[in-house]
Amino acid sequence: MIFRRKAKNEDTGSAAAEAAEQTTADEVAADAAEDDQTGAERGHGPYDVTEVDEATLEAEDRIDLGALVITGLPGMELRLQVDEQSGDVQAILLVLEDSALELRAFAAPRTAGIWSEVRREIAAEATRMGGTASETEGPFGTELVLVVPVQDPEGQIFSQTSRVIGVDGPRWLLRATVLGRAAVEPDAAPPMEEALRNVVVVRGSEPMAPRESLALRLPPGAQPATEEEA
Repeated sequence: MIFRRKAKNEDTGSAAAEAAEQTTADEVAADAAEDDQTGAERGHGPYDVTEVDEATLEAEDRIDLGALVITGLPGMELRLQVDEQSGDVQAILLVLEDSALELRAFAAPRTAGIWSEVRREIAAEATRMGGTASETEGPFGTELVLVVPVQDPEGQIFSQTSRVIGVDGPRWLLRATVLGRAAVEPDAAPPMEEALRNVVVVRGSEPMAPRESLALRLPPGAQPATEEEA
């Protein structure tokens, strides 16, 4: 099931989870120090919630989806991939014309990022599916370009190209997949990249197993899309 919400300016890879982190008072202090260093090293968004002030976080153009707070761009639609049985939001999809950006957030260990490991697993899965995966340097660091065979509703097989971007933050990993024209034409990529830079990740302080999905939720006023739109 897909839910959608239009932007304000518009008119109308898995491995066994490691043991959950046990955070002590000393570790909390260490986390704060590491958070500051990580934010400085990134130099730009996406941001951890500790790196933005409250006024910015509560701006009218921000959409609070729980673990992720996003900023809509003019003409951009927000679609949420929802599990029909559990009702849990599994991923966020930002759609602009014939391009899209899928966002998923995961818990990560306190001591190190996991994107390099996850990246290898995604590449191996693409190869297993009969596709290709190549690493390239992008505006957010090392990313993957995947070309994999997919089947359309009519049963026709075609190749789909996507860019998979990973951002290691303070105890979280944000995985972004660029789809459609923005994945193959550089001129179409800037809006998707801007939307990614504006994301704020709200990890929370509770212990979580690395790779566990951060909880997303429906925004106020979300409406189910029709079957044709889905």
